[in-house]
Amino acid sequence: MATFLYRLGRWAFVRRRLVTLLWVAVLAVGGVLAAKAPAAPDDGFAMPGTEAQKAFDLMNERFPGGHADGASARLVFVAPSGQKITAGPNQQAVERTVDELSHAEQVTGAVSPFKARAVSKDGTTAYATVSYSVKAGKLSTGATTALEQAAQHGRDAGLKVEIGGNALMAKAEAGGSSEAIGMALSAVVLVITFGSLVAAGLPLLTAVVGVGLGMSLITALGSALGLSGTTGTLAMMLGLAVGIDYAVFIVSRYRAELAEGRTPQEAAGRAVGTAGSAVVFAGLTVVIALAGLSVVGIPLLAKMGMAAAGTVVIAVLVALTLVPALLGFLGRKVLPRKVRKAGGDAARAATKENGGARWARFVLRRPLAVLLGGVIGLGVLAAPALDLRLGLPGDEAKPTSTTQRRAYDLLSEGFGPGFNGPLTVLVDAKGVADPKAAADAVSRQVSALPGVVTVTPPMFNKTGDTALLSAIPATGPSEAETKDIVHAIRGDAAGLKSATGATVLVSGTTAMNIDVSQKLTDALLPYLALVVGLAVLLLMVVFRSVLVPLKAALGFLLSVVAALGAVVAVFQWGWLADLIGVEQTGPVMSMMPIFMIGVVFGLAMDYEVFLVTRIREGYVHGEQPGEAIVTGFRHNARVVTAAAFIMIAVFAGFIGMSEPMIKMMGLGLAAAVAFDAFVVRMAIVPAVLVLLGRRAWWLPRWLDRLIPDVDVEGSKLQTPATEAAPARESVTV
Repeated sequence: MATFLYRLGRWAFVRRRLVTLLWVAVLAVGGVLAAKAPAAPDDGFAMPGTEAQKAFDLMNERFPGGHADGASARLVFVAPSGQKITAGPNQQAVERTVDELSHAEQVTGAVSPFKARAVSKDGTTAYATVSYSVKAGKLSTGATTALEQAAQHGRDAGLKVEIGGNALMAKAEAGGSSEAIGMALSAVVLVITFGSLVAAGLPLLTAVVGVGLGMSLITALGSALGLSGTTGTLAMMLGLAVGIDYAVFIVSRYRAELAEGRTPQEAAGRAVGTAGSAVVFAGLTVVIALAGLSVVGIPLLAKMGMAAAGTVVIAVLVALTLVPALLGFLGRKVLPRKVRKAGGDAARAATKENGGARWARFVLRRPLAVLLGGVIGLGVLAAPALDLRLGLPGDEAKPTSTTQRRAYDLLSEGFGPGFNGPLTVLVDAKGVADPKAAADAVSRQVSALPGVVTVTPPMFNKTGDTALLSAIPATGPSEAETKDIVHAIRGDAAGLKSATGATVLVSGTTAMNIDVSQKLTDALLPYLALVVGLAVLLLMVVFRSVLVPLKAALGFLLSVVAALGAVVAVFQWGWLADLIGVEQTGPVMSMMPIFMIGVVFGLAMDYEVFLVTRIREGYVHGEQPGEAIVTGFRHNARVVTAAAFIMIAVFAGFIGMSEPMIKMMGLGLAAAVAFDAFVVRMAIVPAVLVLLGRRAWWLPRWLDRLIPDVDVEGSKLQTPATEAAPARESVTV
């Protein structure tokens, strides 16, 4: 592989104008296709195989036009202090507001609280439910404006009015400013790392090209493949991350080859042949982690993973072709001006001894202490993860500045927390002799369960064979007691079917969230085994070792668990919550563990491959194990550190967002990258390699014969043939 990539790098260097024009043309075509593509489809967050989804589908079938998964709003009305909501003027104001909404566009129904008996026992609070014909993300501007105006009219009449439900889904915070800040911080880190504006700008430029093409293709193929606008979120984030990383690694190796006195074209060929080989395998580990999201069983996650994987593949191709082509235009300008003026001796001296080499020698002297310190430190940070509770936080986790959170609090005060998470019980009595008797039996059974406050009367469809009940628990939607009620109803379903002949299903937002959490929990271990198992096999090919890949996987698991511990400590226990603006503690988002594994595993393996391939390269070329570690850190520690700082800065920017789930993702990803890059890769990895010595590169003979030799370290590039003077070299200096 190294030989092929070496030739590819030299070819791209020589044919730089052609390669650059081809990428510009492909980017332009992608942009045109994206501009002409049909609108992205609905996200359609379906959960195949879950009871809640089965009930949703059945509701849509038996209650045509009811739109079981349509948007809904819950207007909460509170009378002025000392008054009742049932007082004449207050009741009239509520009814006018509800009547106004019943005629708004996309509204299928607006039920007065006085007809639905939705008034609190103390008479101060009432709520009205508004149903829509489309999903929350598809509500028109007119529909949301009418909702907000109706609420304001209620306030003008002297009432306190807040809006809950999903009709007013919080608009996604513009990511443009965060991305701009991330790019600016990346530029600063790269300038410090390379000491050259030109060298710093090249990775940013190529990363933007890769992300631009990836997002254009996602948009262009959105209608055909069912890729929504949400699908590209992960692709944009990871495409930018790995695009910068891969270009930085190749540019860094190119500079090192120039420092050894090689011509620019030869340096480009060797950079792509060696660093490019590491990029290919690092990219494959990321693709494995992202494509593995398909096993989770959530279509949206699978599409996000595949779209992001495609963008990573583009980033690899950009690094292998466009980066050496642009290096052909820049030549020696990627070196700092002082180094260029001083000549080759100064360039070699600049890489002779640096902080990375000094740190490696420190680890060589105290490997056991460094190893124990790193493992114990991460173990302490991981301890809170033992108390990990998963769920999908709702309005209760939103900031108090939002109307959804205020509506949630008012409902809890007036009716009890369970009114914010009613359970929809579907009674499928098709073929049953007396559907009404069956529904009544289910109602009595559910009402008798501990923790159930009330059950609404059955509501039948037009054919009279299916009924809906609403069970109100005493506890909030994310509480463990509510989950127990859902399981209790489902546990009684078999007995009810035997007694009545009717099938009982539990659905609604609360039940769906419970099912999502359970499905993600069940998929966690298979996903982890698949991703880590395939990556270990891939790393065996890269490093031709059994112990190094196992060490890489164990180190990654340690950093992820430590990051989850930090998330639990802040968002579940409330430690330092005020510092980052977390107003309400609660369960950790269900998708967080799998999401962190998928994203962080790819980045962690990037750092592992970048760092350890250079160590193995030194070992293969005749250095002693300890000196090879020093060589690897001398050349690549600074690059890995810069890449990690860039990722931490980008992810940490999300902590400042107001949405709690985005805060959680930002903190979790930033912590995981920090732990993995600076503790695992920079401390634990070299310490383990020192303790193992030559045994680190042990490979059984039978396995050595089976595994293909991909020559990632570029040993075949050490032949005199590769040093031949290049033809047609024309370098801008």
